[in-house]
Amino acid sequence: MSLGTAENDSASEIHLPAEIDWHMLDKSKFFFLGAALFSGVSAALYPVVVLKTRQQVSATQISSLKLSFSIMRHEGVRGFYRGFGTSLMGTIPARALYMTALEVTKSSVGTATVRVGFSDTTATAIANAAAGLSSAMAAQLVWTPIDVVSQRLMVQGCSNSSSGLGPCRYKNGIDAFRKILRTDGPRGLYRGFGISILTYAPSNAVWWASYSVAHRLVWGGLGCSAYKKDENFVNAGGGRCAYRPDSKAMLAVQGLCAAMASGMSVMITMPLDTIKTRMQVLDGEQNGRRQPLTVMQTVKNLVKEGGFAACYRGLGPRWVSMSMSATTMITTYEFLKRLSTKSRESF
Repeated sequence: MSLGTAENDSASEIHLPAEIDWHMLDKSKFFFLGAALFSGVSAALYPVVVLKTRQQVSATQISSLKLSFSIMRHEGVRGFYRGFGTSLMGTIPARALYMTALEVTKSSVGTATVRVGFSDTTATAIANAAAGLSSAMAAQLVWTPIDVVSQRLMVQGCSNSSSGLGPCRYKNGIDAFRKILRTDGPRGLYRGFGISILTYAPSNAVWWASYSVAHRLVWGGLGCSAYKKDENFVNAGGGRCAYRPDSKAMLAVQGLCAAMASGMSVMITMPLDTIKTRMQVLDGEQNGRRQPLTVMQTVKNLVKEGGFAACYRGLGPRWVSMSMSATTMITTYEFLKRLSTKSRESF
């Protein structure tokens, strides 16, 4: 399915590079380069994730700037990278599952929707939404245990956190993994798995669908604008003109669309993400024994601490993190696909 050309009127069209489908990729190169590229992205954005997580488990509202100064003063730069080793080890297999499910679903659903009779734009949105949904669900099989361990390391020693962190202290990710497994069993590593699916699956579906729609709209607007100025247009034959954007324009549009899609996704799923984080990190107490919090207990605690607004603690860092992550992810992802494309003779 080729969805690379977006028409904006009867006299002009935008010629984008052809869509690279799953069967066109060299899988070994795709996964090897993907692991390296996305590890670098994770390292750059990890401090923002730490800020977001600490704000979500905080008993009171605290600004990102104040929290950053506090971490730097008491823990140094290392405080911004608590649990990073664990997170990095989980990123590689989780990303592999994510990218595989994404590409396979997008290709198969996209082809099926076009055959059914949907328009090119609608087929793209449906395919991207389905791909986002399936890829998030696949990745959570690996990512939830990593999330539980890394987040506990992130908030360890946090002075302004809620009262449910518990007395357990972890030396590193392996130590945390062992202690959680010994205390709570395998269920402890998958704490919050259901709410994680409810958070990330719709979030990814909304993001990919929003991204595809924004991509069409932005290119349509740019095409109209450029056509009026007669810039970068070439004769396409039959009295039509074709706009061929350069690499800088494509990079800028991808980044803009990723940020737009992230804003939509974050606003919809932020309360679920806050609940998920607290369920994975905090404990409740009943009859003198510590036990995992339920969804209802978590919601009640949040509302008691700060009303419905407490569900949006960490909104700023999460939006920044998701926007930066999405922008770098989509540009890196498209670059990765170009690097991993087989020679034409191969297919």
